[in-house]
Amino acid sequence: MHCEATAIQVTNLTYRYPDGTQALNGVTFTIPHGTRVALLGPNGAGKSTLIGHLNGITLAQEGVVAIEEVPIANDTVHDVRTRVGVVFQDPDNMLFMTSIGDDIAFGPLNMKLSSDEVAKRVAHALEAMGIADLRDKPGMHVSFGQKKRAALASVLSMQPAILILDEPTSNLDPRAKREMTQLVSSLDITLVIATHDMDLAWAMCDTALVLDEGRVVAHGPAQEIMSDEELMLTHGLEVPLAARM
Repeated sequence: MHCEATAIQVTNLTYRYPDGTQALNGVTFTIPHGTRVALLGPNGAGKSTLIGHLNGITLAQEGVVAIEEVPIANDTVHDVRTRVGVVFQDPDNMLFMTSIGDDIAFGPLNMKLSSDEVAKRVAHALEAMGIADLRDKPGMHVSFGQKKRAALASVLSMQPAILILDEPTSNLDPRAKREMTQLVSSLDITLVIATHDMDLAWAMCDTALVLDEGRVVAHGPAQEIMSDEELMLTHGLEVPLAARM
């Protein structure tokens, strides 16, 4: 993995909701390509709002979000969304076609790729996620773990440079959680993983970014930050099991 180039640069990002709630307050950080970042923080810290800014679902009110050195704005947002894939926590929000194969083809078709290229990408994404046998099944007829894989496959088929995962293992049983962790670990891509699962973050991420009350309160080597019991407890988090052994 090459880590020289900048994948994500956020500078002084501030965002208030219409009711006046300040969700982000002067957020600044840089993520090099090839990094695996754990995005940590208590509920209400601003993680979901930040994720929305990273692929242009929400545009900055103040400050700048740049993807591969391209600032996100009205005229660049379409291009940015092909570079940044987001897999949301609830896969049912991402699977809406008549079959999983169609769900996975949806993004590449919208990218105006040839039918041969779309077919190739769908087959590759199904294979990579171990769900080739589910191609013709509707999303509503498969298990929750399979839905999570299908949602991830639907984003990977667009071959993004950066992948953002929101709670990738939430509501999975132990086996499905283990399988999802292995699948995500095998991806050769810049990763941002928003999670409350400290053990997952410890095992998978080299960098941690801790948000609280809309501010970055820590950013650096994951194991160093996550071993800091005082820091973690102050911001509503727990030290991972592996760090206590």
